[in-house]
Amino acid sequence: MNTAPVILFTYNRLYHTQKTISFLQKNELALQTPLYIYSDGARNDVDAIKVEEVRTYLKTVDGFRSVQVIAREKNMGLAANIIAGVTDMVNRHNKVIVMEDDLLTSPYFLRYMNDGLNFYEKMDEIISIHGYVYPVKTALPDTFFIKGADCWGWATWKRGWDLFESDGIKLLNELKQKKLTASFDFDNSYYFTQMLEDQIAGKNNSWAIRWNASAFLRNKLTLYPGHSLVQNIGHDSSGVHSAASNNFDVEIYNQPIEINNTDTKQSEIGYREFANYFKATNPFKAKKTNFLKRILKRITA
Repeated sequence: MNTAPVILFTYNRLYHTQKTISFLQKNELALQTPLYIYSDGARNDVDAIKVEEVRTYLKTVDGFRSVQVIAREKNMGLAANIIAGVTDMVNRHNKVIVMEDDLLTSPYFLRYMNDGLNFYEKMDEIISIHGYVYPVKTALPDTFFIKGADCWGWATWKRGWDLFESDGIKLLNELKQKKLTASFDFDNSYYFTQMLEDQIAGKNNSWAIRWNASAFLRNKLTLYPGHSLVQNIGHDSSGVHSAASNNFDVEIYNQPIEINNTDTKQSEIGYREFANYFKATNPFKAKKTNFLKRILKRITA
């Protein structure tokens, strides 16, 4: 198999990085896979100590076809580091598998990713392959498509990443002009449009919301597995952009997922179940409900 390179983005979380790499090492295609690790530079003196700890560990990593560490001299920030790293790698290798330092993977994750990249390589309507799926309550198809793109263990080709638009204002304007914000937000069940507005306002620096909107506006599809091959362990407030939450917890699926001739259109079941999941776990809704409860308590006190 012509295996795609894995690019892993790290910063200052030694434990998370070690766990992420240890799970990747257990993948059945690890020894056939080149690994590129982008280590971002420290933002301050306190972080510099932790960054150096991570880099010391990275020098010991093996278990892959090759390992190359790209140590940034200065702090780029997660978004800039990922955008630059993915751009560099797709230009060099045409296809990539993208990981961050808080993602644990099934032993069959790399096989699923490579199978998907190879199977859909010539199909322009497919923009990416994704390894994580939300813990929905209803059984999902073995594989299915959702319009847009995602960010927890994913893969793409140069032709897909070339569609990435970094200008959030341009993306937001197009969503509004085409009256697509409700659909982009899964029938107003989640706050993706708000996330894009916050990125424009400087309240977040999310590359992922721009990647999602870029794919969505071009009617591109992402392949999802019916069972999650990825678990995110970063929701313990340890990450720069993390917040403590267990809404996204899943059990890693430790069996192969076969890539087959899935209809190349958005799955009605997948879209509905994602929307139902978002409605049940929407943190904005919870905050609003708690706020109203506090107001009512004051009024009736």
